[in-house]
Amino acid sequence: MQLASSGGRRLRHAALAARKLALEAERTVTRKELSAAARDAGKALDLRPAQRAVLSELVACWGEQEWERLLVWPSNDYLMSRTGLTERAIRRILRQLIDLQLIVPKDSPNGKRYAVKDLAGQVVDAFGFDLTPVYARRGDWTVMLMEQKQLREVQKRTFDEVTICRRATEEALAALAEHFPEVDCIALEGELKTLQARTPARSKVTLPADLLDAWQLLRTDAEEAFYQAGNAGLGVRHINNNNGSPSETCNKGFPTKAEAVRSTEQTSEHLSPELILEACPTLSDFGQPVRDLADIVSAGRYLRASLGAHESAWAEAVEDIGTVRAAIAVIYVLQLYEDDAAKNGGESRIKNPGGYFRALTRMVKSGKINLAVELLAMRRRRMS
Repeated sequence: MQLASSGGRRLRHAALAARKLALEAERTVTRKELSAAARDAGKALDLRPAQRAVLSELVACWGEQEWERLLVWPSNDYLMSRTGLTERAIRRILRQLIDLQLIVPKDSPNGKRYAVKDLAGQVVDAFGFDLTPVYARRGDWTVMLMEQKQLREVQKRTFDEVTICRRATEEALAALAEHFPEVDCIALEGELKTLQARTPARSKVTLPADLLDAWQLLRTDAEEAFYQAGNAGLGVRHINNNNGSPSETCNKGFPTKAEAVRSTEQTSEHLSPELILEACPTLSDFGQPVRDLADIVSAGRYLRASLGAHESAWAEAVEDIGTVRAAIAVIYVLQLYEDDAAKNGGESRIKNPGGYFRALTRMVKSGKINLAVELLAMRRRRMS
């Protein structure tokens, strides 16, 4: 604020600017109208309680004279008695109201505030404070209050969107932990804690500029992680690692005996095609006759997509437990899934068959599960 000295009260540019404001010609202002304008000014300028109290007392002194300027002349002692503030506080607040272009000082020759009366005793002029700017700027207060309301609405919608993103992120991470515990979510959980610490309470006026974008990005990442963990919710994600003829990838027919059964993989009678057919009628989904182990392999490779198991899961199973047992594991898991769904009204407790297949493969490899024993038990349950 630039100041200029006049030898008495320090001259303020804000006071000069406010002095140029005037009422409409022949406009009379009631105390009620002036008080309403002062309340709007207090809200628009976000005045502190002490500032509002002093301004309110100045307005209460307006006598509704038919003057061109709205002049009041309360002493500091009067303002102190009405507001409970100290004289030093009163002087400071009056300067602040002048700087805000709410009042204009009109000083007397001796610096006192008083009314000027004619010979008949009527008040014709006064030295004190001019409240004309408070009423003359009522259009400014309306615009400022409207802008503040719009800002509050924007802030509310922003906070609401942040809340939605936070809850969606927490739900996605909880679903990942429940259904796909093997997925590494440490980075996402760390980012969640960081954003939670950065997000202020709703009582704050503004949010950091980039906070909503960060929440939206984290929500997208968390939901995408869950989406990908479930193989897009449908089947197998495509990985284009085919080095053969392009036409081979477009063959939509049933797989043939593409993978020969190695001699080292010849199984006992407990894993015969007959046993598998009796234990797992889901093999009918293959649509081709199953006569030997080579047909079992073809069926397993074909039905693997029905589990939502990725090609990498199949490759890992073949390497760990062999082609035949990998195919049998696919058929076994698919039958378990369908049996459980039929038992529970169409909803299986196996939420991720592809992940179940991976886990079963590892247990077969470690010797914790014997596929022959499991198939015999499944057949007994089906025949009983």
